[in-house]
Amino acid sequence: MIDLHMHTLFSDGAYVPSELAYRAKVAGYHTIAITDHIDYSNYDFIIPRIVEISKIISVHYDMKVIPGVELSYVPPNLIHDLTKSVKAAGAKLVVVHGETKHETVPEGTNLAAVKAGVDILAHPGFLSEEEAKIAAKNNVRIEITTRSTHGKTNAQVAAAARAFGAKMVMNSDTHIKDNFFTKELISQTLKDAGLEEVYFDFMQNNSLELLHEIGVK
Repeated sequence: MIDLHMHTLFSDGAYVPSELAYRAKVAGYHTIAITDHIDYSNYDFIIPRIVEISKIISVHYDMKVIPGVELSYVPPNLIHDLTKSVKAAGAKLVVVHGETKHETVPEGTNLAAVKAGVDILAHPGFLSEEEAKIAAKNNVRIEITTRSTHGKTNAQVAAAARAFGAKMVMNSDTHIKDNFFTKELISQTLKDAGLEEVYFDFMQNNSLELLHEIGVK
């Protein structure tokens, strides 16, 4: 399995990167991305360390660990520039913490993210027609999340993405091991989102395609 949205002790996850990765491997993953929360205050500290440990884990645990970030509560008009900065610092994957209805994310974050051409817009809350169209044009993946707190609007997000041709990926937004994918969790998430079971394979293929686009073979 592939999961491109996970957190460690570098932000609000429960584990150091090595423990997260090994627990994920045991749970059936072959590829994960570490996407800790960052803004301008910490990206230059976190990214080099995640890049280094991702290389070590990938070799010694025989799995792919992608160094990424989740831009969180960044002022929308700064998302474009920070995306460039974190890529230059070594982040392979850029996720933006979307406007989930579970939290008070700045209005305009979703639109700024898809305009900036980030890799994944996570848990968008509500995906507008404009956002979906721009995401499709800029090849930004739209996340269908298995996190119950953020996933209450998955059905609307999925419907908008499908209507306007935006590609979807499924991620867990893991903070603890109980957030990992299970067959039951995947099935229930798809059902709640109004998606057929085959969509998990479609979304995994979209994740794999994204990895190839960012140079991960």
